[in-house]
Amino acid sequence: MESKTTNNPLETERINKLLRSFAVPSIISMLVSALYNIVDQFFIGQTVGELGNAATNIAFPLSTSCTAIALLFGIGGASAFNIALGQRNEKRAAQYMGNAIMMLVLLGICLCVVTQLFLEPMLRFFGSPENVLTYAKTYTRITAFGFPFLILSIGGGHLIRADGRPRVTMFCNLTGAVLNTILDALFVFGFEWEMRGAALATVIGQFVSACMAVWFLSHCKTIKLKKSYLHLSGQCVKRVMSLGIAPFSNQVSMTLVQIVMNKSLKYYGSMSVYGEAIPIACSGIISKVNMLFMSFVIGISQGLQPIASFNFGAKHYARVKEAYLKAISCGAAIAITAFLLFQIFPRQIIAIFGDGSDAYYEFAENYFRIFLFFTFVNFLQPISSNFFTAIGKPKVGSFLALTRQILFLLPAVVIFPMFVGIDGIMYAGPVADFFAVLVVTIMVVRELKRELYHDF
Repeated sequence: MESKTTNNPLETERINKLLRSFAVPSIISMLVSALYNIVDQFFIGQTVGELGNAATNIAFPLSTSCTAIALLFGIGGASAFNIALGQRNEKRAAQYMGNAIMMLVLLGICLCVVTQLFLEPMLRFFGSPENVLTYAKTYTRITAFGFPFLILSIGGGHLIRADGRPRVTMFCNLTGAVLNTILDALFVFGFEWEMRGAALATVIGQFVSACMAVWFLSHCKTIKLKKSYLHLSGQCVKRVMSLGIAPFSNQVSMTLVQIVMNKSLKYYGSMSVYGEAIPIACSGIISKVNMLFMSFVIGISQGLQPIASFNFGAKHYARVKEAYLKAISCGAAIAITAFLLFQIFPRQIIAIFGDGSDAYYEFAENYFRIFLFFTFVNFLQPISSNFFTAIGKPKVGSFLALTRQILFLLPAVVIFPMFVGIDGIMYAGPVADFFAVLVVTIMVVRELKRELYHDF
């Protein structure tokens, strides 16, 4: 097979230009993905109210499960693909991509079937109060049909980006999100379908994005993707999973923490002046707003991935380090901006998603300011975790991905409320953030000194 990686801009273009060209479309793609949930939250909040917002939060662990699968084989496949290209092994790169695509499709179908079969027990396990359960069932029953399309569009977007077409990924996601927004307005406000309308609009948007991703993946720029490369190989799947395990672990841990938090908010909320539904509704809205900030950070880390992977495969180690440090600098600037917005304008932000009682606004403002207090340093973990995955060090990446959610936040969410009630859940956030950043800083400094200055 004729090599197509000669004079690849990933090893010759300036890092600043490369990072901008890959990160900006990635950020827009992540923002668009976040808008799927934000838009639903807006329209449901305006029509159904607090119970509807709580219902979408109850269903949110299933959305993060879709993202986890998409990242496992999307980022994993993209990293394996770019490393193989950097090593001038186009056939192996194509095999990695083909196997990643097949796994995205198969696991998306499996998750849809499992959700349909066990919907009510799952929602109760996720912490749904009785007065929220009907709304959650209505919404999730429909959105579950979109899981295969959501997984394929997110994971396929990473593979398209690895092929050197970040703008195409952005275009696929943007098309689906714009369609979702238009249909949300039509179905929810126009036809008054409420939860059903928001769910149906989401599925249609995801379907369109997935179809576009499939078409572009069948017309790759750097390799020719043959049908034979879609045949699953245990060796290829294992390699892809090993490189995608860090972002996958982070998403799985987020799902686990979300479930525990919902249960804790329900339990301790019932013993407070807020009741069961208000804390769950506020937490859901604020987590989705925080997703907008994280979209910038994760977009930067995704833009970093092909640059770091290719240059690592090509043994251009100085370029790898330069790309990482510049990504960190961009992440810091964005994180500080988000911190100021969350601290100064919490009430204005929460009001976008519908009216509520005085208790509703009180809890939301406190949750914004306390739980997200360390937003200004929360860029470091996702960028560092994905960086080490991109250069073929999934064990380091996985450890860094789990530090905040599993090592610190989950125990804090369980233990703190035992002593101070529902306020303990709020304070669990900044405590977990502080210790996670401390661990990540130590690990990054050690790894950079050892690997980038010695034998990598």
